[in-house]
Amino acid sequence: MKKMKIGILGVGNIGKTIALRTAAAGHEAKVANSGDPKTVAADVLATGARAEWTKDVMKDIDVLILSIPFFKMPALKPLIASLPEETVVIDTSNYYPGREGYYAGRDPVIPDLDKEKSETEWIQEQLGHPVVKAWNNILAETLDKKSHPKGHAERLAIAIAADRPRDLEVAKELVELTGFDAFHTGSIKESWRQQPGAPVYCTDMKASELPPALAATERSRLPARRDLGMAILQERDWTVPSGFIARMNRVLYI
Repeated sequence: MKKMKIGILGVGNIGKTIALRTAAAGHEAKVANSGDPKTVAADVLATGARAEWTKDVMKDIDVLILSIPFFKMPALKPLIASLPEETVVIDTSNYYPGREGYYAGRDPVIPDLDKEKSETEWIQEQLGHPVVKAWNNILAETLDKKSHPKGHAERLAIAIAADRPRDLEVAKELVELTGFDAFHTGSIKESWRQQPGAPVYCTDMKASELPPALAATERSRLPARRDLGMAILQERDWTVPSGFIARMNRVLYI
């Protein structure tokens, strides 16, 4: 495996786990949160990643992994503009808009996203750089606790959407080292098949289960399913036992 220089923006539960595993695998990982590098928790750096300011994370890297809230993506455009065209940019985010009188969402409503464009198409337009979609269809709990070596009977899969062959190759390699089978779902235009509300979204599937689930995805039904799941979690005040979300999603989305 060729050693890569990896920048990670966002050290929440997904970003943290990716940082720990890429650094442990021998890659040079730099991480940033929204503030001073000194505020990055020590456990994020336990396997060798180092904390930097955001602007420094973007320098001299082969791969940039974006693990920040969806609505914050457009603000990164000036920094993304400094990256070489060949830099692989991987987005792990998902769109969760608020619906008045239904549930309090995190993101402002973007009408195009429920009808015309995949979330990642929209992000590509905002950033002005090709983007890969990966690690978005897995729960943080699953990423942290359910990794397995390749060939293990219980190994789960992570969906990847990408247009450029090199982007796909790099994303697959990184997903595999985090302990999951990498499964190419298709182009960025078709990446709505792995968005919230889809059968493959946070339902803890194995690679063999993904093809029929992707084929059965009905785009028009995704927003309502996504919103219903969020309303249920909000009604429970986000207090749920381990494994509850994946089980709920399998009932609602498949």
